[in-house]
Amino acid sequence: MQSITEIKSLRSQIKAWRQQGHSIAFVPTMGNLHQGHFSLVEKAKTLADKVVVSIFVNPMQFGKNEDLDSYPRTLVQDKQGLAELGTDIVFTPSVETIYPNGLATQSFVDVPGVSEGYCGGAREGHFRGVATVVTKLFNLVQPDFACFGEKDYQQLQVIKTMVHDLSMPIEIIGVPTQREVTGLAMSSRNGYLSEQEKDVAKVLYKVLSQTAAALKSGVRQFDNLESEAKSELEQAGLKPDYFSIAHRDTLKPAQQSDEHFVVLAAAFLGSVRLIDNIQVVN
Repeated sequence: MQSITEIKSLRSQIKAWRQQGHSIAFVPTMGNLHQGHFSLVEKAKTLADKVVVSIFVNPMQFGKNEDLDSYPRTLVQDKQGLAELGTDIVFTPSVETIYPNGLATQSFVDVPGVSEGYCGGAREGHFRGVATVVTKLFNLVQPDFACFGEKDYQQLQVIKTMVHDLSMPIEIIGVPTQREVTGLAMSSRNGYLSEQEKDVAKVLYKVLSQTAAALKSGVRQFDNLESEAKSELEQAGLKPDYFSIAHRDTLKPAQQSDEHFVVLAAAFLGSVRLIDNIQVVN
């Protein structure tokens, strides 16, 4: 596995691969890798000849009072795991490499509509930061495929919309959420939870599953389902940020005529913000 930090070196290797006729799959990450990330790499290996993984904690997508400085950085372990999976390149640029002129004057990419509300409403500027850094990484890696986890469902839809709107020749692949035995979605932020808190956190997936089952059975009282779910989360000790039933693709509030739904949820457990979702297809 090559470990590359500079843009010039990355572009040189990408150019050589292209000249050799190789296809490329890409997995952008912020590090602190777990099985959820590794499942993206495993999927990427089935799609293309070469796999590139980036590790970059992107300051542009962190808002005020968010955990940029305390975000866990485990580069040595991350590289070891990626090497064991047969990753071809791990790209680990510095902030200065990605944003040489700082953030204040950096051009940005905005994806209206699908980026609004939910996590976009709770974290102002978050998806602008995501879309901007992913666009820059796409320009550097020039992949044929890029893999993103379905746990960050709104992010996945933002990236799909951006790629479509900007005519990028990249196929975006959503990879199913990896879960703990309890059903808790794997996340870097789970490391902040005690074992007792993890026992409470599993209720989020339980409530999502109950709501999805109701939708699957034909229940269409969306407001009632959402309010009942929030109440159950609160009773378990979670503080709901949102619990919403939406159209699977547009993320607009669900309508009676819809056939494809996604149930989206975010909740606080102490200072830790958990997100999860379940897709429902009738």
